[in-house]
Amino acid sequence: MDRTVRLAGALALALAAAGAAAQAYPTKAVRIVVTFPPGGSSDTIARLLAPQLAERFGQAFIVENRPGGGGGRTIGAAIVAKSAPDGYTLAIAGGSSFFSFGSSPSAGSYDPLKDLSPITRLVTSPMVVAVNPALLPVNSITELIALAKAKSGLAFGSGGNGSGMHMAGEMFKLMSRVDMLHVPYKGNAPAVNDLMAGQVQLAFVDLGSAHRFIKTGRLRVLAVASEARSTIAPEIPTAAESGLPGWEVLGSFGLFGPGGLPGPIVQRLNAETTALLRRPENRERILATGNESAPTTPEEYAAMIRSEIPRFEKVAKDSGVKFD
Repeated sequence: MDRTVRLAGALALALAAAGAAAQAYPTKAVRIVVTFPPGGSSDTIARLLAPQLAERFGQAFIVENRPGGGGGRTIGAAIVAKSAPDGYTLAIAGGSSFFSFGSSPSAGSYDPLKDLSPITRLVTSPMVVAVNPALLPVNSITELIALAKAKSGLAFGSGGNGSGMHMAGEMFKLMSRVDMLHVPYKGNAPAVNDLMAGQVQLAFVDLGSAHRFIKTGRLRVLAVASEARSTIAPEIPTAAESGLPGWEVLGSFGLFGPGGLPGPIVQRLNAETTALLRRPENRERILATGNESAPTTPEEYAAMIRSEIPRFEKVAKDSGVKFD
């Protein structure tokens, strides 16, 4: 009985200490590692939220871009996964981009399902297929598929090897039975830039990275990979309307900490971040970037990530792609 009482007392003291630490957190600057280069959706959202988080927490939130990496893993996420679980190093990264290959033996030196703590999903944006109209004079997925079958050597860009954008392209290839060369970039922004420069003929990216170039005519988005048209760009047809029913890939990214991040710190970061995402003025600013605010609880976000694993692993297996 005495031992039980002592254990209960120790647990109560530990919980009290964790709660006190969360209330005191942060006592110094917090680093937010963005796993993509400047100019993309994740970077834009990070720089929108960072000063507002600093205001709410009373400490600086510093954005650091660390792009690169493949095989369902990113350099930036590895930095966070291997950091101390104290809340001073966080990541903004795509859930599907590095959680989709949890059982891959070549996945990397850490296990994202164990070594990263989901805090909240930040935004969603459907994947799209975009073409350079000067190089590919097509107006629909049906026309693109016909051209790809008649003309070998088409190359598509994506935001990185093993990324959600890459998997959207591989899923497209499987469903349409076409063969195209994959050209990986260190993020959507450089992929879109090279698409407009004519270095690749088409790209699979999220709508948030492409939408601002649509009206200029520098690129043409053929379809959104979603069941319904996007409220952000309702003029763009769905994949089903454009010729490839069932091609649906929702892009998203969220806020993560290292594995073992104390629950009270996770909950406080979640509460403050989701409150910012729900501000009407922030929702409007996020919509203007081609994304939609989509906050979740930590538990909801973890469940969403895990639910995607079987689907993307099947695409990887069926397509035979390698992520080394």
